[in-house]
This record gives sequence, structure tokens and C-alpha cells, in this order.
Amino acid sequence: MSTSWTAFGGDLHLDLTERRAAGAGLRAALEDALREAVQDGRLAPGTRLPSSRALGEDLGIARNTVVEAYGQLTAEGWLTSRQGSGTTVAERTAPSVGRRAARPAPERPAARYDLMSGRPDVSLFPRTAWLAAARRALATAPHDVFGYGTPLGRIELRQALTHYLARVRGVRTDPDHLLICSGVTQGLGLLCAALRERGAGALAVEAYGLPPQLAVARAAGLTTVPLPLDEAGARVDRLDDRPGAVLLTPAHQFPTGAPLAPERRAAAVRWAREHDGYVIEDDYDGEFRYDRQPLGAMQALDPERVVYAGTAAKSLAPGLRLAWLALPEALVEPVARLKRLADTMSPVLDQLTLAELITSGTYDRHVRRCRLHYRRRRDRLVAALAEHAPNVRVTGIAAGLHAVLRLPPGSAPEADLVARAAAAGLALNGLSWHRVEDAGGPADLPPSLVIGYGTPPEHAFPAALDALCELLREG
Repeated sequence: MSTSWTAFGGDLHLDLTERRAAGAGLRAALEDALREAVQDGRLAPGTRLPSSRALGEDLGIARNTVVEAYGQLTAEGWLTSRQGSGTTVAERTAPSVGRRAARPAPERPAARYDLMSGRPDVSLFPRTAWLAAARRALATAPHDVFGYGTPLGRIELRQALTHYLARVRGVRTDPDHLLICSGVTQGLGLLCAALRERGAGALAVEAYGLPPQLAVARAAGLTTVPLPLDEAGARVDRLDDRPGAVLLTPAHQFPTGAPLAPERRAAAVRWAREHDGYVIEDDYDGEFRYDRQPLGAMQALDPERVVYAGTAAKSLAPGLRLAWLALPEALVEPVARLKRLADTMSPVLDQLTLAELITSGTYDRHVRRCRLHYRRRRDRLVAALAEHAPNVRVTGIAAGLHAVLRLPPGSAPEADLVARAAAAGLALNGLSWHRVEDAGGPADLPPSLVIGYGTPPEHAFPAALDALCELLREG
């Protein structure tokens, strides 16, 4: 490839073979190929073309042939050329000849306010601190960072997380038992596949949870066995010998908000020991506790029977796709092997940046700021409901980024309220959306709305509250 082509910085694929075979001259073939590239949109208006010398060298034709083709297409209005500015594709106001009209996308009413649960306020992402940490991490990173590494993830992040999780969540692990994955969803998929390899046929789950996680388990070949819920969390006394593991959200049940009672934590671990099974602890919002002392990770009860799953999705942003598993010894090799097959390893530069944030103390300071922000959001939600919808009971608010609104007797059906909310520009879910499909029998929890208060930007939050209260007033 020529130096001038490299300086231009772009490649241009033009196949003249068929046109030449059909009898077209070299210049005519080049003109036809360029016209077609403009017509079908591969060369958009304003695109700068390679110099005549560079294109001639790349195609193996004389420079004068390219000059003449450019001149002809300029005269026809396909291209524009100015001295010192090169040749570019001309702006065209009329639709290109022969170009297929794009099919309009179906119109969907856009939600003005996002009150879906499980979503953080991404405007809080610490851009300046992240950029500074990324620069420090990149400046000191060894060269092997840019090669293929272990599927467990970068040792820098695994070391940082070992100390952080022990200090903040009471997790008992070490770098050799931590695996970095692209979100808890991927981690759960790897775990379910490993359990399937061990002969498991089912996964016990809470009767209300996150439907995409259930889809992941089923895609791995596991059936789901629902456990009823009450104010003390999942009824782990209903566990039997069918599942190979149980998926729990013990610190803050998603979505009801109930913490798993201590005796039930112990019972779940005891079940895992007696049945050669595992507890998968999804600590999805472990950093955010408001009106109670933080509950330590259930994993500390038995690190060889409890898999701890944590994430940066709520504390930083879901778009980072950074999560981690603290694995029992028996699961390290199979899960790491499956991770290698899935995508070799997670992107390393973000891992190094997060490690730098944690070790510098910046991550702790950021989490504290977020905790205060979300607590204020929660308090404003509760105050607005107390004033404008006093018959609605608000639950599950001692932690996390969402609340459950128990609808009073005589309210419109939950599905109707969700539909009316959508028509009013409010994106939210009813509690029934979270119910496991094969739970069987009547719903064991009353009709409710699940409201995420983290996502709306600050300037839109008051209006979102007003719209929600208006919906509830109308019943």
C-alpha cells in the first residue's frame, strides 16, 4: 500500500473485475463502480476520496485513468473537486437513483420518565475521576496487559476486590477464587452451564425476581423451581433434592426488598452442604443501605458452598459490563474454562481503571456520594406519596434504588395502571412482571407497582413524581 494512501487513512473497496469482463473499458468500469458506491450509500455525501495517485496504485491502474474518471463524475455532479481540498462526494438533495427506500420504523410512544427498577442514575458516573484513574493505570500498566490473559481477569482488579469486598461486604475470598465477568448476567450463565455439567437439572429461584436471569438459567438447560416469599424473604424450607443450586438476593430481595432472615440464611447453607449444592448470592445493590446496618454477605457463612456475585452496574454504570464472582474451589476451573470459551476474557483497561479507583479510595468516596443522592431521592418519593397518595403503602425502601407501592383495595387492576402509566409517558413495571412464570397457583403478593427512583435526571425528577402521583390519585 502506498504512503499517500496510508496518509489518507481510509480504504475504498472497488471491484472492477465484473465490469471489465462485461466489456467495459478501464475508465468506464471505474466510473460505474464509483457511481454505484455513491448510489447505494457506501460513499456518503462529504466523504473524501483517495488521491488519484493513491487510488491508481491500489487498483493497479494508471493515475491519468483515475483523474479522467474523477473529472467525468465531477462534471455529472456525483463528485466535487477543489484545488488543495481533494475530491469529495457531492451533496445530493434528491434520492439516489435505484436506492431502496428505507422502511420506516414502527412508532412507539416514548417514555418521558424512566421509573423502571434496577437502573442507576448514570449521570452520576464519575467521568473526571474515571479518566484520571484510566490515565494512571495506563501509564503504569505492564506490556502484557495488551496480550491474552487469564479468563479470571486482571490480577490488579482481583487483588483490589479481595480487600474491598472483605472490608465492605465481609466476603471471604482471594484473587485465585475471583473471576471478572461481563455483567452478572454473563456470570450467572457461566455458573448455570457449570452446574449443568455437574449433572444439575434445576435451579431454585425466588418466586419474584428478574425474568432475564431466569431466561439465562433456562438457556443453560436448567428448569426453575420457584420458592415462595414472605416478609422474611424466600421460603428456603421448601428446598428439596431437585435443584443443584438456589439463586437468592439475601441482602435486599429483588424486587420486594425484604432481607433474608438469619435463620433462613443458615438453612440455605445447610441445604447446600447436605445436598452437594450451591447458593448463588446476587448482591446486586449491596452498597446502598439507608435505614439499617449493612447486612454482611451470606458467602461468609461458607465460601465453599456460596457463590458471591457482585457488580459495578449500580455503583458506576451498567454500560461498563463489569461484575465479579467469588467462587468455591470446585467451581473455579469449570467456570474459568467456560469463560474462556465465551469470550476469552473481559476487556482489561476498564479492569485496571476500576482497580485504580478502588485502591486510591476514589471508589469509596463515589459510593458514599451516590448513597446520599439515592437516599434523598427515596425520601422525596416517600414524601410525595404521603402527601398525594396516602392510601398507597410504600415498602422495600430501607435499601436499594427502588420501592414497592402496595395498591389499596379498590384500585384499578395492576395491568391497567401499568398501561395507563405507559400512555402518560411513565415507564414502570407491576410486581406481577417479576413473578416466575411457573410459580403456580394464585399470586402470593398483593397487586403493586415497582418504582425505580434512580434513573430520572435531577431536573426531571419532580415532574416524574408529579406524574406518578397523578396516576395513583386517579386510581
